[in-house]
Amino acid sequence: MPSITFISHDGVEKEVHVAPGTSVMQAAIDNAVSGILADCGGACSCATCHCYVDEAWKEKVPAAEDIEAQMLDFVMDPEENSRLSCQIVVSEELDGLIVRLPASQI
Repeated sequence: MPSITFISHDGVEKEVHVAPGTSVMQAAIDNAVSGILADCGGACSCATCHCYVDEAWKEKVPAAEDIEAQMLDFVMDPEENSRLSCQIVVSEELDGLIVRLPASQI
C-alpha cells in the first residue's frame, strides 16, 4: 500500500498508508491528519484541502486540471507547488509522496 507523509506547518510529520485510488484529502481525513479541513468533501469547490507537494514529487504528481487551477486562486499563501489534496489520487507511483500543509486553510 502506498504511503504519504504529511508535514504540518510546524514540522510535525505523519506517515499514513493508503489504498490506491484514494485521494490525498481522503487519506488525511481517514487518518486524522490535522490541517486539512475538506469542507466540500472533495468536490473541488472550497480549497480547504490546500497542500504543497514536496519539490521532489512535483513532476511525478499529475498536473492540476483547469477547475483546480482556478480554485487555487482562492487559497491562502499559494506557492508554485500548491495543490488541492482532493484532486491528487494516490497510485503505486506516488508511494512515498510528501505533502506539506499550510499554517491555515482559511
